[in-house]
Formats: sequence, structure tokens, C-alpha cells
Amino acid sequence: MKLSIPLVASAMMLMMAAATVSAFTPQFPTRTISITTLNAAVELKPEPEGGDELTAVKSMDGSRMKNMGPAEKIKNDDGTVYKFWLKATAKGALIKELHNQVLKDAAKKANFPGFRKGQVPPFAMPQIRGFAVQEGIIQTVQSAVDAYGLKSISGKDGEVEVLEDIPEIAKGYKVGDDIQFTATFKAIFDPKLSAEKDAENKEAQPVINVEAESV
Repeated sequence: MKLSIPLVASAMMLMMAAATVSAFTPQFPTRTISITTLNAAVELKPEPEGGDELTAVKSMDGSRMKNMGPAEKIKNDDGTVYKFWLKATAKGALIKELHNQVLKDAAKKANFPGFRKGQVPPFAMPQIRGFAVQEGIIQTVQSAVDAYGLKSISGKDGEVEVLEDIPEIAKGYKVGDDIQFTATFKAIFDPKLSAEKDAENKEAQPVINVEAESV
């Protein structure tokens, strides 16, 4: 299964999750993506052939990024749009932090029949856990874009496709475990970093002094 997701503001999605959990009928947040855990039965999708391996400009353990070439029929005023393949790990500590945040916010609004006010019932916990996993992956992709000197593009063209399947994995996910995933997306190289790199290259060029021969 392959689904598309936008890189939207995390704070907004956290508020949406808390509001959804506090509703009487539990429903999964509208944003759904696909994932796989390191020890899950579902394997990562095969790495695509070809592409150029990128070197991170900032350290990001457990990640790889490949430039798969220019994106067809997509233009951007800030530079050429490329297709990228990413392999990364959403850290368990991040997912746990998000899980606790959503749980805390949901408890403030929780008012379920049969449960005391402020108590989140057991049937809502899978929803909270699932959202924390989703948001952890989104934030990891955002970090990867920054770590590899890229800049995301807006609109539908900037959506990220996480390539693994979520339904079976989310059921047994243990909060605190790392999650490895692969994804594809379109982006540009950050114009600011490109300009800085060009300036550094010019400064690094050797100066050759040529003395004119006297006649």
C-alpha cells in the first residue's frame, strides 16, 4: 500500500488528534500514512535502482537519501525540482514524546460516558498510538529534508509517499520502539545552501600568478 501525505504543521495535527480522541465515537485522524517497524513482519520496499547518493550536510543517523533525477512537468521558481528516495528511522523517543503529548491533550477534553471526566478509555489508545507513529514519521521526513540540504515544495507536488503498509504494524507497535521506513518525495536543493557552496568553491580556487617576461 502506498499513500500520499502533506508535510503539514505538526502542532495543528496534534490538536486535531486530541480533538478526535475526545469525540464519543473514536475515529482515526484523517491523515493516514504507511509505515513499518524494524522488527515487524512487513519488510521495507526494495531500494530503487539508479539515482545519486546524497551526502548529508547535517548528521542524521540511520538515514540515506538518493536523488532519482528531475521531476517531469514540475517547475519551481527557486530551482529544479527533483525526485528523492529516502530511507530513515523515526526514533522511539520522539514517538513516545508525541504519544504522551497527544494523550495529555486528549485527557484534558475527554468526557466519555461510563468514564470519569479526563479519563481516556482503552478503546481510544490505539488511535493515539497510531497518530504518534504517523507524526513521528512526518517529523523525521522534515528533519531529513533539512539534513540533506533540500527544501520542500508546496501543494500536491510536495506530498510525501511512505511506501510501507500500516494496518497490521500499528496494531502491535510498542511505544518507544524505533520505526524504519522508506519514502519518496519531490523537492529542490535549498537555494541558500547552494549559493553558500558556490561561494566557498570560488574562494577555494587557487590563484595563479603569471609574470610577464621582460623584453
